[in-house]
Amino acid sequence: MFHIVLVEPTIPQNTGNIARSCAITGTMLHLVGPLGFSVDDKYLRRAGLDYWDKMQVCIYENFSAFLQENRPDEKKVCLYTTKATRRYSDVTYEDGSYLVFGSETSGLKAEIHEMFYDNRLTIPMRSNPELRSLNLSNAAAIVLYEALRQHNFAELDEK
Repeated sequence: MFHIVLVEPTIPQNTGNIARSCAITGTMLHLVGPLGFSVDDKYLRRAGLDYWDKMQVCIYENFSAFLQENRPDEKKVCLYTTKATRRYSDVTYEDGSYLVFGSETSGLKAEIHEMFYDNRLTIPMRSNPELRSLNLSNAAAIVLYEALRQHNFAELDEK
């Protein structure tokens, strides 16, 4: 099983879409506050459709609380940022890896970058100041499916 960790997400539709991907793949979703929306938000529920009861989700007050409760092995924590040079596809994802994404508007905080500096990865994109980055839910799906591909889509039925 993999884990998607959203740190301070602000757009409920993105989180809902990611929740749907988690439900479909058996991935655990971790929401790290402060959140920019209520988990009861109608946009969050609408984007996740009727998948919320078919997945595991944990909510934490902050990143310290997430670390304290999960105590992830440092080598299994992968940060995704536009500030890295190593590609997401250049690493081997271990079972139980934590795929960590920051806020849509500000990314991950500097202290999180410092904690896991050598674990920072990026998704290649055009370099253009008018094009900030991929949508969060698209980025999470790209990375999650690379991790699943490396494990031969274990436990997923092909239709």
